[in-house]
Amino acid sequence: MGRGILRIYLGAAPGVGKTYAMLSEAHRRVERGTDCVVAFVEHHDRPRTEVMLHGLELLPRRELEYRGTVFTEMDVDAVLERAPAVALVDELAHTNVPGSRNAKRWQDVEELLRAGIDVISTVNIQHLESLGDVVESITGVRQRETVPDEVVRRADQIELVDMSPQALRRRMAHGNIYRPDKMDAALSNYFRPGNLTALRELALLWVADRVDEYLQQYRGEHNIRTTWQARERIVVGLTGGPEGRTLIRRASRMAAKGSGSEILAVYIARSDGLTSASPKELAVQRTLVEDLGGTFHHVIGDDIPAALLEFARGVNATQIVLGSSRRKTWQYIYGPGVGATVARESGPDLDVHIVTHEEVAKGRGLPMARGARLGRARIIWGWLVGVVGPVLLAVVLRGMEDAPGLANDVLLFLFLTVAAALLGGLRPALASAAVGSMLLNYWFTPPTHTLTVQDPENLVAIVIFFAVAVAVSSVVDLAARRTHQAARLRAESEILSFLAGSVLRGETALDALLDRVRETFAMESVALLERSSDVEPWTCAGSVGPAPVTRPDDADVDMPVGDNMALALSGRVLPAEDRRVLGAFAAQAAVVLDRQRLVGEAEQARRLAEGNRIRTALLAAVSHDLRTPLAAIKAAVSSLRSDDVAWSDEDEAELLEGIEDGADRLDHLVGNLLDMSRLQTGTVTPLIREIDLDEVVPMALGGVPEGSVDLDIPETLPMVAVDPGLLERVVANIVENAVKYNPGQEPVAVAASALGGRVELRVVDRGRGVPDEAKERIFEPFQRYGDAPRGAGVGLGLAVSRGFAEAMGGTLDAEDTPGGGLTMVLTLTAAPGGIRTEAELPARATS
Repeated sequence: MGRGILRIYLGAAPGVGKTYAMLSEAHRRVERGTDCVVAFVEHHDRPRTEVMLHGLELLPRRELEYRGTVFTEMDVDAVLERAPAVALVDELAHTNVPGSRNAKRWQDVEELLRAGIDVISTVNIQHLESLGDVVESITGVRQRETVPDEVVRRADQIELVDMSPQALRRRMAHGNIYRPDKMDAALSNYFRPGNLTALRELALLWVADRVDEYLQQYRGEHNIRTTWQARERIVVGLTGGPEGRTLIRRASRMAAKGSGSEILAVYIARSDGLTSASPKELAVQRTLVEDLGGTFHHVIGDDIPAALLEFARGVNATQIVLGSSRRKTWQYIYGPGVGATVARESGPDLDVHIVTHEEVAKGRGLPMARGARLGRARIIWGWLVGVVGPVLLAVVLRGMEDAPGLANDVLLFLFLTVAAALLGGLRPALASAAVGSMLLNYWFTPPTHTLTVQDPENLVAIVIFFAVAVAVSSVVDLAARRTHQAARLRAESEILSFLAGSVLRGETALDALLDRVRETFAMESVALLERSSDVEPWTCAGSVGPAPVTRPDDADVDMPVGDNMALALSGRVLPAEDRRVLGAFAAQAAVVLDRQRLVGEAEQARRLAEGNRIRTALLAAVSHDLRTPLAAIKAAVSSLRSDDVAWSDEDEAELLEGIEDGADRLDHLVGNLLDMSRLQTGTVTPLIREIDLDEVVPMALGGVPEGSVDLDIPETLPMVAVDPGLLERVVANIVENAVKYNPGQEPVAVAASALGGRVELRVVDRGRGVPDEAKERIFEPFQRYGDAPRGAGVGLGLAVSRGFAEAMGGTLDAEDTPGGGLTMVLTLTAAPGGIRTEAELPARATS
């Protein structure tokens, strides 16, 4: 059975009509005879949405009890047993109630898809994991329920449910989204026009990126090379010269004129090395491109204009930005230049912009290396000059009335031989020397029209001509080959220098290294494969590019790394001379993979060591701190049960009070131990709601002596988004700790204030204080500072308090109290648009 198809309705905000659109699609499919059921849909008491459920088969939900409340979730087993063709599952980012089959609803959907059931679901743009920080900065609300972007990107169909902010606010005002008692607060906070406009733009851009991925995939599958101008993509051609920064900034300004435009900076190096590139300048330009939101690419190409155009068409670019040539006037004898060639061959689908800069006509600074790979055109011209040229020269000389003489004829034929060597290399030059010698002998050396030579001087002249021609050709060819070798070694040294630098910098991004391999060798895909033994199948440790191979035998190029690891490349067959550099890349990829695994193992070892330390401290605490109150309780009970002593009422009351105090201390210690265990295992799940501080803080002061705390909470303080139970525990631990170390001359001050979108609760004591180097250590488990008595606790109060504060999205820090002492600062998140409710307790009280 194949995998099911996932269709997602994506909205910018609640209320745009995602669920309504999903149910409408379900009705259309039912009318066509499709077996479609409602696995889980929430209509949120919206009458129009509720009406759309009529006529659809609703599967029963699963009931779960959590903290005394019964919740309903999608019954995955019931859906699998029913096995419909299509299942409707609302709210893809929903977090299931603890005790459910999966932690997240998108994991439930994955099970249905694997079972071959098509799923239609909904999600809002603010629930995408990668956009959490952006949405929080826009709306001031952090989304607790999120779904990984990759889950949504893998959907077979994504449909944007769009609505203008004004229309959505009208729906809100008509009561189609929220109840009337929540309408005003929603319109003035989350559903402000600016918020909705920004969220709408996020949704449109995200869907546009997804559409662009579909477009690239389609173009690749159908081998479409022409540019489709569906979106502005600006390619910046870099040479490594100082003008690159000007080009990048110019392209950025061009991109800013159109929303959604992209910048792709590309540096094209010849396979024989590009001598005019400055590695330092390229690094600066790469940083500049990335800072401006673009991407940097490094590719290999012998024909720079052709490679640039191929890259631009490959990424579906619409514009190319190049700089005016830095050549001096005389340097144009080498050709028209990259800019003119690209502009001539770009065609009607690519716009080429030539940008002037301060380096125009100042020269390249370093000459370009000439390689031995001369190209087909130069080789053809070399053969024409070397073979056809002497024949034409002989015809011309024979037609002249006044012959220049044999010595001048030899020099003219020698000139053609040298020209053939410069154009085509050694072989055309040797052919030119042979043809020239025969023509000189046959046409210009007496007796003519024969291959015999009567005059010994003429014979010497012909022999010297042939020897000089061969020598010159050899020297020119040797120089060209040496130049090619030097340029190639320079290119290899630059690559190896990059690899060595990455080792020294400790870079551990395997994907980045594999992407560098793909760009360096102009491959389609690169994969690092490994296996545990010779008989085990290959597994992919990392890959880049479309459709990476799964076995080295399927690759165009494979580079073994040891016995059970290989770097596999697809796209073209590399020459043997490139395998040395590829071997260095493969070795570095193995090192990076080992480093990543060592880092993971080190982190695991660190967690194990931390767990061992905590367990050791816990055993010490149990052996002493918990036994101390138990011993006191046992002694008091034994005294009361003794028949040898007649206890007075006062003595019995004192012993009973000791038993009660010991039991309270035991309860407090065990509670802190359990809280610490919950924090260590990550099972603390706060239930966030909006509440006033003065509803929680006074309740947390019940365990301190009367008159030991001075409470000050202003009436204008906004509400906070917290878990009231956790906040009460945090405040109680902090205040009890402050009272314990306060000398007693002044009460501990507990004051609250608002700062931006945060609310601070400061607990101030006048004790001995804590040095700066110990301020973080006091928040570690099983730590007691100074001369605290052993029976005072196991040192978990502040550790638990910080853990609970961070679980609620807040912070807990220690500061010095001016004049001596310690101030604990608890920072909490203010509720979005939180309105102060009427306080049931006085704003200022003394406990």
